[in-house]
Amino acid sequence: MTALEQHVFLKKMEKRLWEAACKLLPSLDAAVYKHVVLGLVFLKYVGDSFVQRQEELKAQFADPDHEYFLDDDLEDEELLNDELEERDYYTEANVFWVPEKGRWSTLLECVKLNPGSKLPWGAEFKSVGSLLDDAMDAIEKENPVLKNVLNKDFARLQVESSKLAEVMDLINTIPFEHESLKAKDILGHVYEYFLGQFAAAEGKKGGQYYTPKSIVTLIVEMLRPYQGRVYDPACGSGGFFVSSEEFVEAHGGRVGNLSIYGQESNPTTWKLAAMNMAIRGIEFDFGKEPADTFGNDQHADKRFDYIMANPPFNISGWGANKLADDVRWKYGVPPDSNANFAWMQHMIHHLGPKGKMALLLANGSMSTATNGEADIRRQIVDADLVECIVALPGQLFTNTQIPACIWFLNKDKSNGQNIETLRDRTGEVLFIDARKCGYMIDRVLRDFDREKDILRIAQTLLNWQMGDKAETPYADEAGFCASVELKDIRKHDYVLTPGRYVGAPEEEDDGVPFEEKMAALTSTLFEQMAEGQRLDGRIRENLKILGFGD
Repeated sequence: MTALEQHVFLKKMEKRLWEAACKLLPSLDAAVYKHVVLGLVFLKYVGDSFVQRQEELKAQFADPDHEYFLDDDLEDEELLNDELEERDYYTEANVFWVPEKGRWSTLLECVKLNPGSKLPWGAEFKSVGSLLDDAMDAIEKENPVLKNVLNKDFARLQVESSKLAEVMDLINTIPFEHESLKAKDILGHVYEYFLGQFAAAEGKKGGQYYTPKSIVTLIVEMLRPYQGRVYDPACGSGGFFVSSEEFVEAHGGRVGNLSIYGQESNPTTWKLAAMNMAIRGIEFDFGKEPADTFGNDQHADKRFDYIMANPPFNISGWGANKLADDVRWKYGVPPDSNANFAWMQHMIHHLGPKGKMALLLANGSMSTATNGEADIRRQIVDADLVECIVALPGQLFTNTQIPACIWFLNKDKSNGQNIETLRDRTGEVLFIDARKCGYMIDRVLRDFDREKDILRIAQTLLNWQMGDKAETPYADEAGFCASVELKDIRKHDYVLTPGRYVGAPEEEDDGVPFEEKMAALTSTLFEQMAEGQRLDGRIRENLKILGFGD
């Protein structure tokens, strides 16, 4: 199956699932409903993974050349079943151990029982909601990495058991096997799709946990996290981590080469992120608990190779007064009225010696001169940390219409990082004006095309970084990109708006002489003026017929 056929398959499935899911529970708010659906997707995933591992083990037990070969014991069904229940077989393959009461196939059977019936493990069946809560609790207890992560509020929502059972039947239609896609990939796509749909349904609140996929992909493609520690101090549902893993796989690397670290203050979003990692088998460290990044840094002693973040724009009252002497404010104390440069300096503080970072911020961060922010920006520029600034088009976000940009900072612009060998970019900054990139999905939302927009922007940065070593050497492009020295930025009073440096795009000459163009335009204008006079006359005549006018 080709990549296009896979894409079509996934899109059809996602749309069908979403439309059906919305019909099943129309009375629930999206903020609540997402935890129901995503929780069930998680149960389906761990259940499928467990069954897949069981099938692998059965084949290994029957293989004389495998170390797990059971020989004559294969005839003893009881012994075989006992062997299949050995926890170590699953954990060694990085598969969650799922106890009986948490297994998807068992849950599908139990939801058909009447209240008061006995469950296979002896407990009394009360409702589907209680059954699901117990399943989540059992899985959490058996897998320490999931401690306090799973949603256990199904019973509290008081949704009819029949409705929950229907949603489970719907989630169960997600195909476990496919000719060219792994179950993990399929379920991962569904999870990501649902996150995006819920974010759109929740509007402004949805943006607190979800960054549009195209922006995440753009940042990851530009930052290129091949190996090392990856960190997001405002990780939301973990989109940057998922894309980082996908980037490594797409470029032939090992997913295990990345170590994932994050922090999130919202408890429910913290759980969403952990489930998002678990459903893909990604190991992660999100700290001991949900916590405020500024006031309770969960990774205070760690330094990272790559940092990516989309924190809330322009937030005020973030606690600056309590942190006035914080070691992170190397370039100036950020004002309590705006946390933009608090986020930036927090991330700079956590960069390793050759660390790189990307930060989504409101456009005002590139030019503001209020509350000492201009001085902080000046010091960061003079420290030669800024590598690239990208101005984004409007309408990319579901939660805000505030124009945004991406800051790319680098602790060491003199060469590459890890496996890369790049030219020395000391004292230079690349400006990219991407405001005209993308296309409109509908009347209110814009998206990036991977080939025309994402890869074009990412390749522009890479060509600039590589210099003569690039297949297509970098060159300034009027209206799109410009390489600028720090001395020129200083002349512009440290304002970093790309439009100031890239200029206007050159207009294409269509070869038509000016005199011909002017004659054609004048002729058209006179025709339209004549038509306007004719229509005015018709309107006056009609008004006379109706008894109005002279």
